[in-house]
Amino acid sequence: MAPISLATSLPTPAPASSESSAPASSPIFRPDDRAADALRPIRFTPNFVATAEGCVLIETGNTRVLCNATIETGVPGWMRNSGRGWVTAEYGMLPRATLTRTPRESERGKVGGRTHEIQRLIGRSLRAVVDMKALGERTIILDCDVLQADGGTRTAAITGASVALAIALNKLVAAGTLKSSPLRQMLAATSVGIVDGNILLDLAYEEDSRADVDMNVVMLADGGLVETQATAERVSYTRAQLAAMLDYAEKGIRELLAAQQTALASAV
Repeated sequence: MAPISLATSLPTPAPASSESSAPASSPIFRPDDRAADALRPIRFTPNFVATAEGCVLIETGNTRVLCNATIETGVPGWMRNSGRGWVTAEYGMLPRATLTRTPRESERGKVGGRTHEIQRLIGRSLRAVVDMKALGERTIILDCDVLQADGGTRTAAITGASVALAIALNKLVAAGTLKSSPLRQMLAATSVGIVDGNILLDLAYEEDSRADVDMNVVMLADGGLVETQATAERVSYTRAQLAAMLDYAEKGIRELLAAQQTALASAV
């Protein structure tokens, strides 16, 4: 299946006029010459793996995440006989996804805290858009494997997993197993932060590593927010800056949602 690409830039929102504890903004020089409000080039490759019920390779700049959806009959023991389904996720990075080799977590004998946190974020984000009663007693496992990391791996995983999930559920409908898809709507995620006093959308690693404020946003197609994680890494931020970061994130996510629809249309 040919990859689906999207590269866009949106007008920069007017800066918020309020006092800020963040340093004064500096001229914007992004590593890839993007505008402050621009996403990295986005590419979806549906059905990258032929054996999974739903699959997409998502590429955001140099970050690449393979998302596979598996549908299994049955649910965890605590949900049996409830008539409801379950959606969960696993996340991992290949050893050379980073500049230097990172040992596999299986070598250490346990899942690390960061991995556990991201897995839970992906799972609860996707559960927000699935009608568990309509799914029935089935479990959907979303495996998100980072092939190459350059910032934003968790948000790319959520955005890609949403597509893989939709493909898998569409197949159940096409097979006559379900009358309609339990997927209520799509969702996507992106990062935004404050670097050198400037609000920037979709941080690459070089920007993320020196950000004063780092924020991840998960948003539904109808505009509802599923998750916002904003952390002051070095200095605090104001409510006005928080609102401006959310505006940047919403515009970026709108682009991601449009690209998802194009990818789904090509996956039929």
